[in-house]
Amino acid sequence: MNFEPKDVFRKLEFDKVLDLLEKEALTPMASQVLRDIAPVTDFQEIDRSLREAREYKLILEKNDRFPLESFPDIRTELKMLEKEGYTLQAESFQGILRILLLIRDVLKFFAAGPKKEIYPKLYDIARPLTYNEGLVKSITAVFDEKGELRPDASPELMRIRRETQQKIRELDGRFRQIIQEYRAKGWLSDTPESFRNHRRVLSVPAEHKRKIRGIIHDESDTGRTAFIEPEGVIEINNDLFDLEQEERREIFRILRDLSDTIRPYSALISSYLETLIRFDVIHAKARLAMAMRAGMPVLHEKPLIGIKKGYHPLLYLKNKPLGRKTVPSELKLNSENHILILSGPNAGGKSVAMKSVGLLQLMVQSGLLVPVNELSEFGIFKQIFADIGDQQSLDDDLSTYSSRLQNARVFLQKATPHTLVLIDEMGSGTDPKPGGAIAEAILRQLHRKGVFAVITTHYSNLKVFAFRNPGILNGNMHFDKDTLSPTYELKVGRPGSSYAFEIAEKSGLSKDIIGYARNRTGPETAVDDILIELQREKQELEEKLKSVSEREQSLERLIKTYDGMHQDMEVKRKRLKLEQKEFELRQSANTSREVDKLIRQLKEEKNLERAQAISSNLRMERSEKARQVDEVNAEVVQLEERNAPSASGKPMAAGDFVRLRAGGATGRIDEVKGQKATILMGGIRVTANLRDLTPAVEPIKQVSHVTATDLQHTATFDSKIDLRGMSKEEAMQVLEKFVDSALMSNATSLRILHGKGDGILRKVVRQKLREYGGNISNIYHPEQDGGGDGVTIVELI
Repeated sequence: MNFEPKDVFRKLEFDKVLDLLEKEALTPMASQVLRDIAPVTDFQEIDRSLREAREYKLILEKNDRFPLESFPDIRTELKMLEKEGYTLQAESFQGILRILLLIRDVLKFFAAGPKKEIYPKLYDIARPLTYNEGLVKSITAVFDEKGELRPDASPELMRIRRETQQKIRELDGRFRQIIQEYRAKGWLSDTPESFRNHRRVLSVPAEHKRKIRGIIHDESDTGRTAFIEPEGVIEINNDLFDLEQEERREIFRILRDLSDTIRPYSALISSYLETLIRFDVIHAKARLAMAMRAGMPVLHEKPLIGIKKGYHPLLYLKNKPLGRKTVPSELKLNSENHILILSGPNAGGKSVAMKSVGLLQLMVQSGLLVPVNELSEFGIFKQIFADIGDQQSLDDDLSTYSSRLQNARVFLQKATPHTLVLIDEMGSGTDPKPGGAIAEAILRQLHRKGVFAVITTHYSNLKVFAFRNPGILNGNMHFDKDTLSPTYELKVGRPGSSYAFEIAEKSGLSKDIIGYARNRTGPETAVDDILIELQREKQELEEKLKSVSEREQSLERLIKTYDGMHQDMEVKRKRLKLEQKEFELRQSANTSREVDKLIRQLKEEKNLERAQAISSNLRMERSEKARQVDEVNAEVVQLEERNAPSASGKPMAAGDFVRLRAGGATGRIDEVKGQKATILMGGIRVTANLRDLTPAVEPIKQVSHVTATDLQHTATFDSKIDLRGMSKEEAMQVLEKFVDSALMSNATSLRILHGKGDGILRKVVRQKLREYGGNISNIYHPEQDGGGDGVTIVELI
């Protein structure tokens, strides 16, 4: 990703966000990773990082106790362990054991209950890991809970320590005897014993040192006391010294063997460590998100900015402990309107609003949750350019304006439609007239290149340019004319005024000075006022046109719906008439059998004339009914062909939905052979001529096993559901299945837990429940002790 100039992070204060992230890390290793975080352009990577942070934030909100604590950096030890024959120190094994125990707890966390489904992205991190319990057993067989070497780490170590204890007891007994003997003779100091050179010695006054046989190990600084190892314990001390050397060699052998045991798994332990570091990084992101009430916006691959209730992260964190209100902003930039010209009075919040856009974009592309409404939308930019603050350079002999022109040259050379440009006080730093003209020329080029940009200015010509050119929006920071104070609220659609004269009056300048100044401004102020009024009228007209267009579209939909319903009713009416005529024809056939019986009787009675008359009348009646059936059937076919979906002359093929002209049954063509087709209708295969089929739309799928599943749903259905932590899309899918199951189970009351928060899920629940209007009798929130606004109760009919 490209940044111009290179200190964009500092200008947008992204470095301060990274400082806050570092403080949330549990380990220096994660702190270093967080310090090196930078925006990326890969959609999948950004989406994965955001979802991981959102899931860990949910863990913190639910107090789900993820088993992550501080752990040591053992990367150096693991690297050395890879060398054949290298032996780790005891402290290193304690670090490895700490990593093994933590990763074991992490794997247990995901194994418990539905954690894999609730936190799928976090589980994906731990999923590839395989755990070797034998490593823990190997280390704990050598070290105890305090990290000390176990006395029974090996049989040889047990023998050495047992013999050492025996020698120490023998030394204690012999030493007590010697002290008693020499103390009785007055040859010892008040403190009779000490240690020198790791040996137990007697403290003897200098005048008596020749009286005691032994080895002098040391003397006091004054020379008045000698430290003598008496002859009677020299051999015991020598034995102890030998045992100490044996113990040291045995410990080294134990550690060497343990190192050899662990060595083949150094890569596996390294993967454990990297996994814990990654969880620590995500933990820090989630902690910071909790502090700034951040969430995950909707992510798009193409450039887009759709901020809803967005806060400047640092300003929000600064105001929060002071109890000050931070005003959110809303901004929509897309391919149609991709540049915002932001104007308004000084100290009104223009620069903060502009920086907020850039900082939020940097955070999103760095995989950080942002303090915006979760319905906000962010695309991906490949470049971010920012011209903010004083650019004066003594080293390069550049004035502020010269450096800004250099930035503009670089921006124009490198800008593409995937670039976000942020410019503060565009054109300032020189004479307003040429400065404004150059600024307009630069804006014109940026507009032609299709860049996304937020630009603050006081220049009227830039506001006029935005008014005249589609794709550029005017915006202002709202200013309260009555109190002459800024509200810090971003308003898109109208340019802002500097309110210089009003602020001057409030500051106490005399009317003569202000009047003179008004006269000197000429027509520029009038142009500003006219532009603001034109923009207001234009916005009102666009809103009215939009409303009329929406009503026209709604009316067209209603007309199409009515026409469709009318045509369907006409087809149904004709079908009903056809069914009635077919029924009459069938009844006529039944009657004809009785008449045939009557004719046979008349023939037997020799009444041929009456029999012929009855037979003739019956044939005429049946012919008339058959003709009526054919007429109605033709009308039905004609209506169905007129209403059938257009096939553009395409012949019927496998996969098409068709309707039988006779009977009206609908199915999907499985196979076409010549002039015949095989149709699947539920579980039945029907063969019919193509001329007897008409195109049809896909029928609504119906459950064919309602009877078999109703009892099961009724027995197992749970009338409570928890939607907290889900995205909008996930919540709508889960809620739809939940309500459908409730209706199938004949449930009478539902309890939906969605939490309070920003009210997003509550709105989603209300929106989804409107689709079930005919099946719901009442929707309400319980009392506060029952959950209040965080719970929705639904009563079903």
